[in-house]
Amino acid sequence: MKIDLNLLPLFLAVAEERSFSAAAGRLGITRSAVSQGIRRLEDGFQTLLVMRTTRSVSLTEAGERLHKSLQGPIANIEAAFDDVTSDSTPRGQLRIAVTSIAEAFLSGPLLASFAAAHPAVSLDVFVSDEEFDIVAAGYDAGVRLGEVIEKDMIAVPLTGQQRERVVASPSYLATHSAPAHPRELVAHRCIGWRPSPDVAPYRWEFEEAGVPFDVAIEPQITTNDLRLMLSLALAGGGITFATEDTFAPYIESGQLVSLLDAFLPSFPGFYLYFPQRHNMAPKLRALIEHIRQWRQLPATQPAQR
Repeated sequence: MKIDLNLLPLFLAVAEERSFSAAAGRLGITRSAVSQGIRRLEDGFQTLLVMRTTRSVSLTEAGERLHKSLQGPIANIEAAFDDVTSDSTPRGQLRIAVTSIAEAFLSGPLLASFAAAHPAVSLDVFVSDEEFDIVAAGYDAGVRLGEVIEKDMIAVPLTGQQRERVVASPSYLATHSAPAHPRELVAHRCIGWRPSPDVAPYRWEFEEAGVPFDVAIEPQITTNDLRLMLSLALAGGGITFATEDTFAPYIESGQLVSLLDAFLPSFPGFYLYFPQRHNMAPKLRALIEHIRQWRQLPATQPAQR
């Protein structure tokens, strides 16, 4: 029997609070994360530990035995942790889930300079465009566009306002007339994006006279790899669409041409986000401060939506 030991403090919080909501508040995570954690623990033990109804939470006989057995060892572990965390030096592994389009975070300099400044912190960066509960999955923080971050998270600005860009290479435009309106894109060879094989290609979003609309292109090439989209566009493979940061150096050098700019308004940018915590780990606090210094952005604020 293999048990995730990280779930034991969660079980103790539920046992002592007799409430999933109160346990979530105590641990600084969501109620759904508590519920999922208890279910995973019960699956590991293959027995019911917590009886829950719409009105109350109580321990089963097996849950009571586990609670009694854990109280002493957990107290000793917490004392050891207190001794370790009395040192405010950032240290340990920092796990971050990052969307693939967060160019400012993934381009290299920000993370490289953080690693150089904090040698006792190891970074584990998971790049994924799937939306999931970072707390339940064991991540310290995530990076996404502000508009998709859950409201119960704290968010630190990573970038300023963002824009999408539609681009093509001069060689492509030499043989295909540039579209004058987004709806003309359906007649072009397009390079599309989707996060996973079972999801339809992303619909390209625009705005005209203050009214948003999208275009369901039929891409000749579809991928979940932003770098491949960029490489194909540079090679004359067609028109593609992504955030401005991805294309800016190539537009400036003339390798790509920006199209349909009048139809592409700005929107809230990227944020580092994490659950509310009363006692934030020094490693996460160090990353937040590093981002503020790196980007010279304002203090922690709710994500814009």
